[in-house]
Amino acid sequence: MSPTRTDRLRRRQILSGASVALAATAGCLQQIRNLAGRERSSPLSLSIKTLPTDADPYAIRIARTLADALETVGVETQLHPMAREELYRQLLVTHDFDLYVAPLLGQTDPDFLRPLLHSQFVGERGNQNPFGYVDLATDDLLDAQRRASRRDRQSPVVDLQEAVAQAQPFTVLAYPDDVIAGRTDRFSGWSEHPPTTAIAYLAATRERPDADVLTAALRDPRPTRNLNPIAAEYRGRGTVTDLLYDSLAREHGEAVSPWLATRWEWVDGTDGGLRATVHLREATWHDGRALTAADVAFTYRFLRDTSLGEADAPVPAERFRGRGSLVTDASVVDDRTVELAFGDTARGVARRALTVPILPRHVWRSRTGAATVAGVSVSEETTRALVWSNTNPIGSGPLRLHALEEDRRVVLTPVRDHFSGSLDGEIGEVVGDGPAFDRLVFEVVPSDAVAVQAVREGQVDVTATPLGAPVVSELEAAVADDPIEMVVDPSPVFYHVGYNVRRAPLSNPRFRRAVARLLDKRHVVESVFDGYAMPATSPLATTDWLSSALAWDGTDPVLPYFGSDGELDVERARAAFVEAGYRFRDGALHQR
Repeated sequence: MSPTRTDRLRRRQILSGASVALAATAGCLQQIRNLAGRERSSPLSLSIKTLPTDADPYAIRIARTLADALETVGVETQLHPMAREELYRQLLVTHDFDLYVAPLLGQTDPDFLRPLLHSQFVGERGNQNPFGYVDLATDDLLDAQRRASRRDRQSPVVDLQEAVAQAQPFTVLAYPDDVIAGRTDRFSGWSEHPPTTAIAYLAATRERPDADVLTAALRDPRPTRNLNPIAAEYRGRGTVTDLLYDSLAREHGEAVSPWLATRWEWVDGTDGGLRATVHLREATWHDGRALTAADVAFTYRFLRDTSLGEADAPVPAERFRGRGSLVTDASVVDDRTVELAFGDTARGVARRALTVPILPRHVWRSRTGAATVAGVSVSEETTRALVWSNTNPIGSGPLRLHALEEDRRVVLTPVRDHFSGSLDGEIGEVVGDGPAFDRLVFEVVPSDAVAVQAVREGQVDVTATPLGAPVVSELEAAVADDPIEMVVDPSPVFYHVGYNVRRAPLSNPRFRRAVARLLDKRHVVESVFDGYAMPATSPLATTDWLSSALAWDGTDPVLPYFGSDGELDVERARAAFVEAGYRFRDGALHQR
């Protein structure tokens, strides 16, 4: 917050007064010195950054509701909708925000909270602690859950959730439903495997012999501009890059199944740390070179430090810092075997490290230097790997890039001899003997309404991006008239308010708790999501890790709303800000 013109005038008046006082008595001089810095406080002002309506119809409505509530209690508030990659660049890279409203991809394993909240990552970029939150007790709980066995892990995870709910570095609002529209006359299987994951496209069933092109409507154009799997501001769920790049294992439901790895064996090392010997399938990169254990070992070293020692300090990959940090060392045993060391980590947590994309050493090794723009070095803390658009990706995944048109489409084609066509086990049953199409096209559409219309007219087969609740009635009409199914599934994504705790007054947990109570989550679910969501208090609300003390029982069990049915009790809200250490002057909230 910058000082207002009135503040500046007031300071000049004091300084002017101080000059006069120099010619006056020493007693007056002392009194004026005592006054310096005690001028009247300025009204608090905050900004809320979020996505525009055409990018996310939910986030902007929640942000407006919060902005209205803040204004009502006396906080001047500016709302800043901005393009998706610019928003995430400001949130995750430059940390230039007061508050924001956005969706966040949750995960079933509680360890995803460690990079999000641990003070070890407070100075890093990407999905690592964008709030700037520091609390040593929380750090201890985050470390404890990582070391504990499944049986002993529940206790620190419960304590962690409850501590975070009290401190509010971010406010969990709701888990929406994923609403998907898919035609069933050309391809099917959408209800069994909703197309918000890469696996779903490999599992799709062809219904007609002439259906050789599967077209999916994409509401998020970022994959048409950037296919760098480690670029934090360009990746959401990562569906497209997951089709281009393999990982040692794939998550499907709550299971982590072998993928590029045929198997792995866990061993407790002599140093007390956990180790895994990983055996690889035969695979090749899309440029024809063989994928070997050296590429796997390179990937884990690279995720920990994309400069590979060229910078003064490690420059970790921004998107996979949490999972990458699990692996402390990676060494090649032979061309098809690699050994990973995990330190003091439980096996259930260590498995998460097996799901990162494996990168070709011969492509990424040359991108370890400092990023430059037109020959000008930007920062040693930013490597070329982190800012590379990677529009000609070389992966080893089941699909390869065929064509890319910015803001229009991404076209992928199957790698016919890819090992995914001969997998066994549960995941083998899901993906079958290979993709049921000759070409997969992700077509960018400007709105949910256009996406639904395109499905109705047969221009696209399925919506790759979940639709907003406002188009559900139109979609229901389409289901009645056309060979279309509507799939409604709980989303792994939750909406939240993020606070930049590096800045006052958001550095004050009492202030954040008061802000959190300005939103009626139950009313938000009804008015913003049209009921297609579940109000929540914990980021683990959809998992069996949820603390019973945080279970939703009709109201927020920790920070209930200041009012009812969306009607704010202004006096109660203002009293909470006063208790938090602030005061009101002429209806505006001031720092004391």
